[in-house]
Amino acid sequence: MTEQTYCDRLVQDTPFLTGLGRLSEQQVDRIILQLNRYYPQILSNKDAEKFRNPKVSLRVRLCDLLGHLQRSGERDCQEFYRALYIHAQPLHSCLPSRHTLQNSACTELDSGTASRELSDRGPVAFLTCLGLAAGLALLFYCCPPDPKVLPGSRRVLGFSPVIIDRHVSRFLLAFLTDDLGGP
Repeated sequence: MTEQTYCDRLVQDTPFLTGLGRLSEQQVDRIILQLNRYYPQILSNKDAEKFRNPKVSLRVRLCDLLGHLQRSGERDCQEFYRALYIHAQPLHSCLPSRHTLQNSACTELDSGTASRELSDRGPVAFLTCLGLAAGLALLFYCCPPDPKVLPGSRRVLGFSPVIIDRHVSRFLLAFLTDDLGGP
């Protein structure tokens, strides 16, 4: 399979990007300003003024900008995608070309994909794991000790508060000292 270039991706994404309500005027202005300020060879001052002209509709200016970038070359299209990622990250992750890349057998990882994979689990999974760990700890502490079964479990669990947050560890240490005949 041939690798898709940034220019090919921009051709594929243009109908999506120019759709009604996809990019706000502020986002387009920020992208244009970034391309003009950091890469004046991509967008000259004259081009930037043309693409930021408020007398022309946003959709027409965006179509002109994307067409200009496609004619300019691969590096310019790549810098557009970088600016889009910075100024409209949620939209960048929904681009049709990204879905094509993710569904293909491409082994190249995109930085946006890697960071999103870490946050997909959410707070419910964290609370579930925390509840399970706390429940098991309380089960071991509250069950009557049987010297024949797991004689070293109390010693192992005695070190668990070191790992757990200090607020929870106070309560676990209180159970441990009460059980061992402490103060």
